[in-house]
Amino acid sequence: MKTTMKTMLTLLALGASAFLINAQDAGGPPPDSGPGGVGPRHRPPPLPLIRALDVNHDGVIDSNEIANASAALLTLDKNGDGQLTKDEYLPPLPANAPKDAPRPPLPAIVKALDANGDGVIDAAEIANAPAALKALDKNSDGQLTPDEFIGPRPHMGPPRERGANGDPSGQPPDDAAGGPPPDQQ
Repeated sequence: MKTTMKTMLTLLALGASAFLINAQDAGGPPPDSGPGGVGPRHRPPPLPLIRALDVNHDGVIDSNEIANASAALLTLDKNGDGQLTKDEYLPPLPANAPKDAPRPPLPAIVKALDANGDGVIDAAEIANAPAALKALDKNSDGQLTPDEFIGPRPHMGPPRERGANGDPSGQPPDDAAGGPPPDQQ
């Protein structure tokens, strides 16, 4: 009887495990799909600019890395002309991307370093890099985290505003609307 009970419990546990494995995430898109479950999801390659500045590759540009930013940026200067063009500080488009494919929005760090917005980080902007990076440090802790050097990310749709009661419709609660509901007026 003990053996039968142990066998029964073991089979029950295995059956429950198999059921749970098959039931996981049954309603969502396949794991390799992008927004809306259509097509593969691609993570953009890391920004060469950030790889050069984040010398220890910990995901944070610390005060020492900020102080040495000018020298780090010059390591990206492939042609030795003393300035950085988009092909030097941005990752290349994927090989299968159409020629006229739009580039994603520039991160905050590029906008800060390219002070005049001409697409070239020239010698003066490279020399000013530590000051430009310090300006991105919103919480003044002496280091830049991804939310500071990347900036706001585009959303997959318009942001949903929340009303005063936390309702995602954006509508205030009936009692906060300034009078009785429309059907009682």
